[in-house]
Amino acid sequence: MAFSLPPLFAAWRQTRRAGYSWQALRGDLGAGVTVGIIAIPLAMALAIAVGVAPQHGLYTVLIAAPLIALSGGSRFNVSGPTAAFVVILLPITQQFGLGGLLLCTLLAGLIMIAMGLARAGRLIQYIPYPVTLGFTAGIGIVIATLQLKDLLGLSLSSQPQNYVEQLGLLVQALPSIQLGDAVVAAVCLAVLVLWPRWVPKIPGHLVALAAGALLGVALERFGVPVATLGERFSYLLDGVRHPGIPPFLPSFAWPWQLPGADGAPLPLSFELIRQLLAPAFAIAMLGAIESLLCAVVADGMTGSKHDPNAELIGQGLGNLVAPLFGGITATAAIARSAANVRAGAFSPLAAIIHASVVLVAILLLAPLFSYLPMAALAALLLTVAWNMSEPRHVLHTLRIAPRSDVLVLLTCLTLTVLFDMVLAVGVGLLLAAGLFIKRMSDLTDTEPLPKHFHQALHDLPEHILAYAIRGPLFFGAAEKALNVLRRFTPGVRVVIVEMSAVPMLDMTALAALDNVLRDYRHQGIGLVLVGTSPRVRLKLRRAGIHRVQGQLAYVQDLQQAREKALRWLDEGHS
Repeated sequence: MAFSLPPLFAAWRQTRRAGYSWQALRGDLGAGVTVGIIAIPLAMALAIAVGVAPQHGLYTVLIAAPLIALSGGSRFNVSGPTAAFVVILLPITQQFGLGGLLLCTLLAGLIMIAMGLARAGRLIQYIPYPVTLGFTAGIGIVIATLQLKDLLGLSLSSQPQNYVEQLGLLVQALPSIQLGDAVVAAVCLAVLVLWPRWVPKIPGHLVALAAGALLGVALERFGVPVATLGERFSYLLDGVRHPGIPPFLPSFAWPWQLPGADGAPLPLSFELIRQLLAPAFAIAMLGAIESLLCAVVADGMTGSKHDPNAELIGQGLGNLVAPLFGGITATAAIARSAANVRAGAFSPLAAIIHASVVLVAILLLAPLFSYLPMAALAALLLTVAWNMSEPRHVLHTLRIAPRSDVLVLLTCLTLTVLFDMVLAVGVGLLLAAGLFIKRMSDLTDTEPLPKHFHQALHDLPEHILAYAIRGPLFFGAAEKALNVLRRFTPGVRVVIVEMSAVPMLDMTALAALDNVLRDYRHQGIGLVLVGTSPRVRLKLRRAGIHRVQGQLAYVQDLQQAREKALRWLDEGHS
């Protein structure tokens, strides 16, 4: 096999072939600024949702987004924190702290790089739609539930990981609702729903957060308390604690040097890596699905074509480097990438510019972020959860899909909500694979050939039987299909099997066919295989199933099969 270099910088090669111009530069500048403004509050809100300080979401955009844009395979993908990861990352943060979360992200980055180098990008397209729709809908439900606390200003006695217990605590905490938070949330939700209909060119969430911040300040002046980001989060500078997020760039630190769940540095060990490996694999799989799905959407909007393996490597590099500077898990976001395309982006430079906007915001606007109400950020994530859950698509699928697909969708949704994403994706894929195998095995059958099927079958002696196998012979169908060849009355001396409709066979089918031949050998029965494709004959020869005089023969058509069978009878090979 010839050695090939990793598919890096594919998006930039596509840009060069498309031809770059001043008009393209203007489009990238405008799109980068637009998407950067959109990304700032979302990055902070998503970081809070996964249980870490809001600046870690901004660091993710600052580090991962330009690195992925530089090395990835899609011209229009914009990467950063996404809502899809909340369900996976929050339990990691609760159990292992910030250090564990960043280490898990680093491991996921390594897995994605390995997937890209192994050219696994095309395999993601084989994940069934009910699986992705089920777990994204379940993620939306969980995210929406998590926002109720800040949306209403509720005081919870604890933060359980179990969804049912969490829901029960929220119901019990309803008497602690805060009027100021509820009012801010209601106003922000109204703006988020109505503003895009009135002024679609200006991001509605930016207006909603500005309105929420102004309303929060006004309510505070009237003595109505409103929880703000500055009250919830703070940073230490020169021994003095300041509210909000730090107005300076992140510094390099190994994840295991950062605090764990107990506040102490996380000791790096094989046992820790073993515990984080399963969620890291789930993060890598979900990141690959999200990024490649996002690239497909962008391709459909622009007529371009992404390189899936390069995109996986780019996403892996971003998630490998970002945790070293405090960034959490990143992947391409469909909403931001679509906004990037609509704003006129032409190349990955737009994603780099969007990260530069976040850099400016960190350095110049950080003190203002402390005035953002937590209820406003919760309202923003509530709309994100609604959009990603796609309730219309879910209901439509439940109405029109086959029962097996409905079962897969509901299973993934339920497991995501009640347990976790790792279990939901694993069970969903196994269930979908099992149902697919069942459907494919139903397409494979073995039936006796009637006399009228071909003139060569007319007046065949009763010692000769003819069958036809149709469909792929694989582990789910081989035994059922080939067992039919054993069910006939005694006295048969030759069996003809028409196999022109068999496109492939696997090791299970080869073993089953070998068993049939052994039975025939003991009973003195010859087997004539008709119309086998070159690929099937090659597999049979490699498996040691060769032509045997009076026992096994390959022919091209039924007329040759008739002549061979009659000759065997005449020669007395029994």
